[in-house]
Amino acid sequence: MNRSIRRGLQITAALAAAVLVCLSIVVPYLAYPGTPSKSNFMTFEGYVELPKHGLLNVLDYMALSGKTLFVTSESTGSLFKIDLNPDRLSVSPVAEMPGAGAAHGMALFPDANVAFLTRSEENIVQVFDPKTLEQFQSIPVADDADAILYVPSARLVYVANGGPKMATLIDPERRVTVGTISLPGEPEFVAQDPQTGLLYQNLQDLNSLAGIDLGSRSIVGRWPLDPCERPTGMAIDPSTRRLFAVCAGNALLVVFDLDQHRVITSLKIGGGPDSVAFDPILHRVYSAGKDGKLTVIHQDGPDAYRVLDEIRTHYGAHTLAVDPISHKVYVGYASLLVRPRIAVFSPTRGEDKPQ
Repeated sequence: MNRSIRRGLQITAALAAAVLVCLSIVVPYLAYPGTPSKSNFMTFEGYVELPKHGLLNVLDYMALSGKTLFVTSESTGSLFKIDLNPDRLSVSPVAEMPGAGAAHGMALFPDANVAFLTRSEENIVQVFDPKTLEQFQSIPVADDADAILYVPSARLVYVANGGPKMATLIDPERRVTVGTISLPGEPEFVAQDPQTGLLYQNLQDLNSLAGIDLGSRSIVGRWPLDPCERPTGMAIDPSTRRLFAVCAGNALLVVFDLDQHRVITSLKIGGGPDSVAFDPILHRVYSAGKDGKLTVIHQDGPDAYRVLDEIRTHYGAHTLAVDPISHKVYVGYASLLVRPRIAVFSPTRGEDKPQ
């Protein structure tokens, strides 16, 4: 064997060994959820485990209705329904609605006990019973169906279609598509201002917000979210007229004034933020990101905010929901090799005042 071949084999063997070492470190880190880091502001209560399908399970949206938590799976297409047991969360019953195509957002139509689920790969909105998970029908929509919202004032279901840069409108009673709205950029998440009824649709590729009037089915304004890059999740505080948007491109949370239509402040948060929720009683803003950090922020006033803590959770734990009654925070974990799960946190009260 000549010297060059021997040298090549040595390099290959060294690279293979390095890969094995990396895998021996990375795989356990990604697979083992561990226990979240300790916090003076949140108490970790435990996990609710979900059924496992395949090697990788990636959760997407979470929606809370009373004591029922709905969680969608982007990787498997399943919808999980968790009947939360407040006394023993770990034994909360979990039901599953399987389905083809990545499952994303879910919206409830409470008048008829009907729910709607977006499936991006099949380009449909699935109609089902949120109590029994019985599937009724599928409504064809444009490509890349993602965020979805039921708007009671308009009695319409609004669906954001990312790739085509448009929104689809559905009549929830007749369960048919009744119109579309062209958007100037790629929509990611949508929230409604309860005072004006205006929809705020973020445009991920333009780093901006579009205001949508469903009455006229038109865009009535567009405003920059600078310094936000790639806005994702949003939440609204109606009492102070503030909108909170998290920014996946540069790990920020920006606070937007709904009356003046401008960003008033920004805060550094955990990397890859995807979801945000607001607790109006405790005046807390929570965000979760793909780098595995739950950021806890306190609202001192409409224009004053402080990061209380960044709790280390698990890589890929990027979706959350807040119970406005119990104030518990639910964080969805992605999983590799093990079962996906929901981490449950309770706020520690009386610790939010400035030091």
